[in-house]
Amino acid sequence: MFQATRRRLALWYTTVTAVLLLLFATGFYLYVRSTLIERVDDTLEHVVEVVERSLVIEPVRLSDIPFRVNVEASFRDNADTAEDDHIDLEWFSPTGELLWSTLSEPLEISLHPNDTGETVHLSADHLLRQVTKRVQLGRYVLGYLRVSHPWFEVTKPIRQLIVDLTLGTIFMVMSVAAIGWFLSGLAMKPVRESYQRLKQFTADASHELRNPIAMIQTNVQVALADPDLDSPLQRQQLKVVERLTQRLGRLVNDLLFLARVDSGIIQPQWQPVPLDALLMEVIEEQQLLAAEKGISLSLHFVETPSEEFVGEHCAIFPALSDDAFTLLGDWDQLARLFTNLVSNALQYTVASTENPGEASVQVELQQLQRLSHVGGRNTQSLLRVQVRDTGIGISESALPQLFDRFYRVDPARKHDTAAGSGLGLAIAKAIIENHHGQIQVESILHQGTTVTVTFPVSKLDPHN
Repeated sequence: MFQATRRRLALWYTTVTAVLLLLFATGFYLYVRSTLIERVDDTLEHVVEVVERSLVIEPVRLSDIPFRVNVEASFRDNADTAEDDHIDLEWFSPTGELLWSTLSEPLEISLHPNDTGETVHLSADHLLRQVTKRVQLGRYVLGYLRVSHPWFEVTKPIRQLIVDLTLGTIFMVMSVAAIGWFLSGLAMKPVRESYQRLKQFTADASHELRNPIAMIQTNVQVALADPDLDSPLQRQQLKVVERLTQRLGRLVNDLLFLARVDSGIIQPQWQPVPLDALLMEVIEEQQLLAAEKGISLSLHFVETPSEEFVGEHCAIFPALSDDAFTLLGDWDQLARLFTNLVSNALQYTVASTENPGEASVQVELQQLQRLSHVGGRNTQSLLRVQVRDTGIGISESALPQLFDRFYRVDPARKHDTAAGSGLGLAIAKAIIENHHGQIQVESILHQGTTVTVTFPVSKLDPHN
């Protein structure tokens, strides 16, 4: 329990930190990327301004446009350069014809003015950042100046930044996971110690209460056996005290059992347990109570195939040997388990005076064979016990809390004060978990409840 809580705390620490680091890394990446792009755009705009100021404009006679740019005088140096990070210039006529360029080969890019930078894709791995400026003198367009900058000035540092951020984030997440595991252990230490002290106190208190309760019960029984006790009132009061001490004794025993299970003191005494014989003993012990309440209590050994499990890759086979219903377990714990389940079913089943035969509790034992792999031939033997009653049922909203300690569904189960304390199903679940089994409860209000317990028959490791 504490290890699971510690893992959840460490996982939450790591998850929250990873999300925060991811948000920080994303924001930092976008900020650096936008900063690099702005720097390139500023460079391009500065080049445009410089070139625009250096243009040599001449008057032209006998033309619709009275001015023109002297390309030879404006762009004197058209030498090719071997550098990859240089800025390329292109000059276009007012009609969009390329007149001058620093590029060895013209770019196959349509001309459209844009005062802000834009990214142009030449190929999958070749990108340019461009600014195209319309050069005007008054209302006359003299031409277009296009300035291009290689995009790797942005991609190269961005790629390195991504690598650095990824490695840094992974390292930080791993560090936070280790630190979270350490801190969650420190945080859980006082809780673990308090829980251990509470379990020890429960076990010690339960153990210490057993002797005085037993002494009270013995004295009450001696007093009831006294032939000189003639007062009916005193005899009735002593019987009430006897019932209360018996109930208190059962409560103390249940608390002591759960405390010892939690602390690991109680270990199952593994031995072959014939479940059919054990259930027959339980039914025999509960028959008197069932007869007093007018309830039909029966035990059935099912050996016929059932279609219920076919869709779930299970099949039911007849018991072919005497030990078909035998599993490795603790006889006392299993007897306590099924005694609790049967007594609960009897307690919440009420016989009708008009139809006394309708009230029933049926215990059913089946042997199952479950396929280990879908479509495979490997099988695992299971024993399934179902306790089915026609009682008052349990509401669907109360089913998840059934196995909580001291939980009782009082609104749906109005019963006398001599009923259990709400520890029976908690004890049943603990016993089933000790035997690596499973329990499932299905119920419909005013129709009945079915409790299904499944145990593996394969050999268990006593030290597991």
